[in-house]
Amino acid sequence: MASLQRDGSGKAIVDSIHGDIYLTDREVQVIDTASFQRLRHLKQLAMSQMAYPNATHTRFAHSLGALAIMARIIDIAKTTGRIDLTKKQQDDLRLAALLHDIGHYPYSHLMERIDNVKLTEEQVEGPRGIEKTLDRTEIPYPEHEIVGTYIVGEQNDLIDALGNKRRARRIAQLLGPQRPLTPQWSRLVHSSFDIDRLDYLLRDSRATGVPYGQIDINYLLNNLKVSPSGIVGISEKAIPAAEQFLLARFFMHRTVYYHKTTFGMEEVCRQLLRRLRAQGKYEIPKDGKDVKRLVTSKDLGTFIDAYFDNIIHKAVNDENRVVRTLARSIKRRRPPKYLKEVNVLRSGHDGNGHHAGTTFKLNCRHNLYKLANDFDIPLEQFILCETPPLRLEKRGPLVAAEEAMRTNWKEEEELIKVFVSGEDEPKSLVDIAYSLVSKCAGLSFQSFRLYVIYEGEDKDDVVTQLRAKVKDWDKA
Repeated sequence: MASLQRDGSGKAIVDSIHGDIYLTDREVQVIDTASFQRLRHLKQLAMSQMAYPNATHTRFAHSLGALAIMARIIDIAKTTGRIDLTKKQQDDLRLAALLHDIGHYPYSHLMERIDNVKLTEEQVEGPRGIEKTLDRTEIPYPEHEIVGTYIVGEQNDLIDALGNKRRARRIAQLLGPQRPLTPQWSRLVHSSFDIDRLDYLLRDSRATGVPYGQIDINYLLNNLKVSPSGIVGISEKAIPAAEQFLLARFFMHRTVYYHKTTFGMEEVCRQLLRRLRAQGKYEIPKDGKDVKRLVTSKDLGTFIDAYFDNIIHKAVNDENRVVRTLARSIKRRRPPKYLKEVNVLRSGHDGNGHHAGTTFKLNCRHNLYKLANDFDIPLEQFILCETPPLRLEKRGPLVAAEEAMRTNWKEEEELIKVFVSGEDEPKSLVDIAYSLVSKCAGLSFQSFRLYVIYEGEDKDDVVTQLRAKVKDWDKA
């Protein structure tokens, strides 16, 4: 860290996205802890370097960027008189921004979500008695926000850096699902419009070389407002910038985060981890209790990308053929071969109704076992998966705000709020009739994909034949 000083205290870090990031002495102490330095060893974009070679930036750099944005928000709000927070609350928000990703697992979201993974044999019909790897745990892995509350509240180096256990728990409250003392300002830490997304869109766009993540961050921040009841939103004239922000997030998911090569390799990792956990191998945490025990212990520093890499290193020599094959695909950086993708854009009216994606899944369910048998490829080496549904905003335009608040207050709080001229309290962007988002919020995009891992000498010929066999599986 450079010894640049703006107000006679602290230091500054030079960042490629935000320039000079000025730090208080307290923030320097937090950054210098072993618990925070661990973030240097967690890649921000998991395995995206498979498709974008420069996407090797870390959670450490992203966390500093999140702090930079929170600092700007507080400075702008103080200058314009749009904030009513004590100095202690402002400091807490800065620290919460800095620590918002402290709970990430190795390879970011990859390991966190293995409880939601459906193995291919669990989705496909086969002869009675076909072995299923059913290992659903009663206590699933907690989300990284929850893990963050464990770390901040229990790791002594962070408690000491923050000052005391009481303050550490107060900061942890801003990271998790609990209702903090300043709920609306805490939305800047986690919501549709927050410091996390504002930084990662710019940072990931720069690292990958993809232009879709560029947003007008200056205009968005300069147009933040607070209502008399404390709700944070943007002024009406900033609606185009907010719409562009949501579109940027949408297209970065389609282009980068759900890239077919990256997503396929990450799905191989998730399926391998689920198999190994079911077999109780290589000291993989067996459930959420094990995760909590690990992250609150002195072994937290080992829970980095190398933790997962070490598991793969051992699994390449596993006695199980499928485990060996999946592990070697990862170790040798040979992603699964993409056989077919079905992209679906549907409206909220469709719900879980029938479409090309469900047709494809049904054909895979009924026909994939026979296809695997015909080509003498283990069924488990086919990777059948789907991306999470992707929307501009979470609520469709036909759901009234009052109904949304009754049925899902958390979703309502996460929506971007807009101050319409003449009104003291803001409304959700999806409820503004002339907004592009109000017309598109009910739409969701999803990809359904099938891959195979096959390394025979006739690989190219076999993959070509497989693609021909499945090319019409999205048709009824």
